[in-house]
Amino acid sequence: MKRIVSLSLLLIFMISSSVQALSWAYPFVVWKGKVYEVKQEEIIQNSEIGKIIGEVKTQPNDMNGNYYGDASNFYSKGTKYYEIKGTSTSNAIAVKEENQWVKAVYVHKAPFHIMNVISNLYFLSAVIIIALIIVGVILRNNKSKNQQ
Repeated sequence: MKRIVSLSLLLIFMISSSVQALSWAYPFVVWKGKVYEVKQEEIIQNSEIGKIIGEVKTQPNDMNGNYYGDASNFYSKGTKYYEIKGTSTSNAIAVKEENQWVKAVYVHKAPFHIMNVISNLYFLSAVIIIALIIVGVILRNNKSKNQQ
């Protein structure tokens, strides 16, 4: 009897476990720590497009929704971001979609993610400089001990 109950419970857990994926409320891109909602119906004319300001570099985790850096839940890595002439990038940017540009409007700041710190060039530079200083101090101390 115990064996049947145990097997039944095991089967229930195996059958009931399912894969879940996050459903996003809207397509977005992240640039410089800001989340922009892509308004696919708002096409930007070629004459309004300024210089390239960035591109999609990471994709969010579909299971938990975490993302970092210049990410998008809709566009693939390498999709370019552009400034819109006469519009502050704090308000909106353009995203290249096939042979046209669509408007992406600022919604909110991106949530904190530790990878934003770790992948920051200034942070990496500071870590390398500190490591070099520590190595230099250790070598100098060893050299002075050997001379005594």
